Amino acid sequence: MKFCYIMCMFVDSVDITIQAGSGGAGAATFYRDTLTMFGGPNGGDGGHGGNVIFEGTNNLNNLVDFHYNQKFKAQDGANGQGGNKTGSNGDDVIIQVPLGTKILDENGKLLCDITTIGQKYLALRGGAGGLGNTHFATASRRTPNFAKTGVKTKPYRVRLELNCIADIGIVGYPNVGKSTLLSVISRARPKIANYQFTTLYPNIGVAQVRGQNLLFADIPGLIEGASDGVGLGIDFLKHISRTRVLLHVIDIAATEGRDPYRDYQVINQELKNYHADLENKKQIVVLNKIDSATEEQIKNFKSKLDKNIPVFEISALNHTGLQDLLNACLQILNTIPQPEPLVVETVLEQKVDKNEFSISGGNGVYQVSGPFIDNLIRGVVLEDTESNRYFQRRLVQRGVMNELKKIGLVDGDTIQIAGHLFTYTE
Repeated sequence: MKFCYIMCMFVDSVDITIQAGSGGAGAATFYRDTLTMFGGPNGGDGGHGGNVIFEGTNNLNNLVDFHYNQKFKAQDGANGQGGNKTGSNGDDVIIQVPLGTKILDENGKLLCDITTIGQKYLALRGGAGGLGNTHFATASRRTPNFAKTGVKTKPYRVRLELNCIADIGIVGYPNVGKSTLLSVISRARPKIANYQFTTLYPNIGVAQVRGQNLLFADIPGLIEGASDGVGLGIDFLKHISRTRVLLHVIDIAATEGRDPYRDYQVINQELKNYHADLENKKQIVVLNKIDSATEEQIKNFKSKLDKNIPVFEISALNHTGLQDLLNACLQILNTIPQPEPLVVETVLEQKVDKNEFSISGGNGVYQVSGPFIDNLIRGVVLEDTESNRYFQRRLVQRGVMNELKKIGLVDGDTIQIAGHLFTYTE
């Protein structure tokens, strides 16, 4: 058997902040050399900012890395330079997440479900680079002394939630031998001890059966009332939903003093209470600790069980009956289709109307804001007379001034735009 297991602190949900790179500013430069004193504009464009991309990987099995590093920002684009040199684009930031990770916005809306190795989700696009002054030269304006700044990006808060993707989920009461079983079929090394809730997070292991890898997940903390929050089970029941088969491990020797068949009924009821679909998931019943059980205990349990449910008798401690169990797991898995991933992928950053603006305030002081203003202010230098005139013409052409007059703008009133104050004069 081969194994693939990393033991560490388990984190299955975390909030992180992501931000695309801002665009670089365009350059406002002019051609100069020893023979040319007044050359034309030659300012290059700014580079685009880097994107934020999530990517699925099988090298991670939980979100613990994001517990310590919660801020991710792509590189900004470089500024343009003279000689029509475009600034370099910013590097993307690629955030690798384990398979089964859902990405949600701050309102809980699902953005993407990462289920396959190499799957990528473009969460944020980098800001566009600003245009250099070369683009603003016209027959009547030969020496534009301004360029556009790059688009400035803003941070977004997203939530990562992990639902482990495994072929087989191992369920059962504490101390029935789930962790021991995982350790011997996959050579994983979960913590094993003789007390409740020894296992504090799902343990993952990979067993190779007839050349095929089977991914097992030991789901901890299931006891009576788990679906209502008793014990630890409510935290981990969600990890069962993506498994294709359940191994229901029973302490057939009743070493904890409980009735094995009642344990079986209780766990199934908790699965049903959490989600009705779990009740219909294919199960294999595993009677563990047969080395300590009597024939009467085994016979009594089987007599109460549905005859269509496969039952295997094993001793995980003594490695008895394991190969037959693994062969059965492989055979059953090959008859069950792979679950369809959630085909949900929406953009985090919604498209905006670049012509939209809004006006607020009154009593002589008005504020104008919106995408139109954000885009316009990037391409002007208010200290430059020609650029300032262009700015004012665009306000008139877009209808901003008419809207201000409709709500009461008069001579001497103050208009606030992008942090700048203007006094209106008729």
